[in-house]
Amino acid sequence: MNPSNMNAKYPHHCLAFILTAASVVFSSNCYALNPIIQTIYTADPAPMVHDGVCYLYVDHDENKLVNNFFTMKDWRCFTSTDMVNWTDHGVVASLHNFKWAASGWGGGFENGAWALQTIERDGKWYMYCPLQGRGIGVLVSTKGPFGPFTDPIGKPLIGAKYDSIDPTVFIDDDGQAYLCWGNPRCWYVKLNQDMISYDTSSGDHGLVVQDMTVEAFGKRSKEDPKRPTSYEEGPWLYKRNKLYYLFFAGGPISEHLGYSTGSSPTGPWKYGGVVLPAEGRSFTDHPGVVDYKGHTYLFYHNGALPGGGGFHRSVCVDEMKFNPDGSIVQMTMTKEGAAPVATLNPYQRVEAETIAWESGVKTAKNANVGVYVTGINDGDYIKVCSVDFGDTGAAKFMASVAGTTEGGAIELRLDDPAGKLIGTLNVKATGSPDKWETQSCDVNGAKGVHNLVLKFTGGNGPLFNFDWWKFEYPTIEK
Repeated sequence: MNPSNMNAKYPHHCLAFILTAASVVFSSNCYALNPIIQTIYTADPAPMVHDGVCYLYVDHDENKLVNNFFTMKDWRCFTSTDMVNWTDHGVVASLHNFKWAASGWGGGFENGAWALQTIERDGKWYMYCPLQGRGIGVLVSTKGPFGPFTDPIGKPLIGAKYDSIDPTVFIDDDGQAYLCWGNPRCWYVKLNQDMISYDTSSGDHGLVVQDMTVEAFGKRSKEDPKRPTSYEEGPWLYKRNKLYYLFFAGGPISEHLGYSTGSSPTGPWKYGGVVLPAEGRSFTDHPGVVDYKGHTYLFYHNGALPGGGGFHRSVCVDEMKFNPDGSIVQMTMTKEGAAPVATLNPYQRVEAETIAWESGVKTAKNANVGVYVTGINDGDYIKVCSVDFGDTGAAKFMASVAGTTEGGAIELRLDDPAGKLIGTLNVKATGSPDKWETQSCDVNGAKGVHNLVLKFTGGNGPLFNFDWWKFEYPTIEK
C-alpha cells in the first residue's frame, strides 16, 4: 500500500472495506479464522479503535530464537473494519527508535521489543513500548497511526526497576490518562496532559503500586510466597458503563486471562474470575479488549500456528459477552474467531495484504508500493471473507503484479480453495520483481456474499509479487 495514495488525514480512508446495507445476510462460513495473522508470529495484542477502524498493534516473535528465549525486534500494525479481514501495514516502530536502547540487558537493538499499547489524543499517536530490562519508553507520531514515530524524551518514561513491562494506557471520561504495567506487581501513574510525563505527587515520585491482595486479584492456584495472587502480568484497562475493568494474565504458568473490577481506574479492585482458561501451546498470554461496532472483543495469543509455542505465538480474537451485573461470561479459545460486522467491497481497490487466512505467502515492504504480498509459490492462496459481489455480479478482475517469471496464475474461487472457479488471471512477466503492472481477466459467476480465494498456480519457485486487486461491474450498453 503506497502512502502517497492516501488523500485524507488518516490512512484508514484508503482501506478497501465498506459496510453494506444492514439487511445483508452473511454466509455461515464467513467467519474469521484464528489465529488472525498467519504470515508471521505475533503476540501481545493491543487493539484500539479510531474513526471507525480497528487498529491492532502487536509485537513480533522472530522465527530464529537467540538463546532459546523471546527474540523480538519490532512492533507492527494491522487494521480491519469487519473483524475478519486484516490489512498488514508492516513495521511501525522498532528498538532503533530508542537511541538509549543501544546497550543494556536484552541485547541492545537486537532484542527486547515487548508488549506495547498505542493511544490517540488530540491528533497525536502515543506508543508505550517496554524494552526488555531497560524500562518503558514512549514514542509519538503527529502523522497518523503508522508513524513515523519519534522518541520525544530520549530516555525511559518508566525506569527498569519498577517491574516495567506490559504497559496499558487509558484515558478516562474526565480526560485524565493513566499508565498501568508490571510483573510481578501492578503499578500505575497518572499521565500529564502531554502524555509523555506523569504526576509525581504520590507514591514513589508518582509511581504507585496496586494493593496486591487476594481480594483484588484472586488467589494463586499454586502457593507462592512472593506471588500470593493470580496476577502475573499484562494488565489492560477498560471501562464499560460506569464499571472499570483490569484484565490481566494470571499465573502460575501456563497463564490464563483473568479480570478484576473497580469504581476507578486505580481501584480498589475486586477479583471477578477467569475470562479465558489457559489453553494452546503458549505458556504466556496477554489480553486486549476493545468495543467495535456494537460488540466487545477479547484479543489474546496462543501457539496454534505450525511451529508455534511459548516463543512463537499468534494473535487471536473472539467476541466477549457480559452478564447483566457486568460480570463476564467465561470464554474458550476458538478456531472460528469472530463473525464479520461488515462486508468487503470488491469494486474498490483492495490491498493484496488484506487477509483473513493464507497458506504459504509472506509480506514485504518497500518505498515504492509499501506492503505487498511475496513468497508466492504454486498451491499457495489467500482467503478474504464476506466479499459482497452484489446482485449484478462482477465481470472483470484486475491486479497489480510484478515479476520476471512467466507461467504463474491467480485462480479466483468462491468460498474455499477448491470452490467454484470464476476466473483465472494468467500473470505475464513484468521484467522485474519491483516493476508493477495492472493486469486483468474476465470473470463469470460472482454474485452475492462469498469468501473469495485467490489461489496461486504455476511452476517451481517464486511466481510473482502482488500489490492490490479489484473487480469491475459489467459494462452497461447504451
